[in-house]
Amino acid sequence: QVRVVESGGGLVQPGGSLRLSCGASGITFSLYNMNWYRQAPGKERELVASISSSGGTATYSDSVKGRFTTSRDNAKNTVYLQMNSLKPEDTAVYYCNANLRGQSRINYWGQGTQVTVSS
Repeated sequence: QVRVVESGGGLVQPGGSLRLSCGASGITFSLYNMNWYRQAPGKERELVASISSSGGTATYSDSVKGRFTTSRDNAKNTVYLQMNSLKPEDTAVYYCNANLRGQSRINYWGQGTQVTVSS
């Protein structure tokens, strides 16, 4: 059984930081590219960060570039999203996605974790 579980969300003031974690089980983690999406109320789900299966390549949306960093520890089957200089517009439910390398239709999703940026 595949499980993808996010943690680390919460309430933070503008300018603050949070680190999200996403653990996966039931898959060969090192074969999966990992992605972070977010969805704000009334908006479509947005891809914010991706990291390759080896961890050698990370990409970011323009909206978070320079503020967010994604990394992974394949020994721990975990991917991270470090979020700095948070803004109210970063408020959303953040989802972790595992995508099998080379197989775009094989995806697993977590349940999401709420991030709220507010004073």
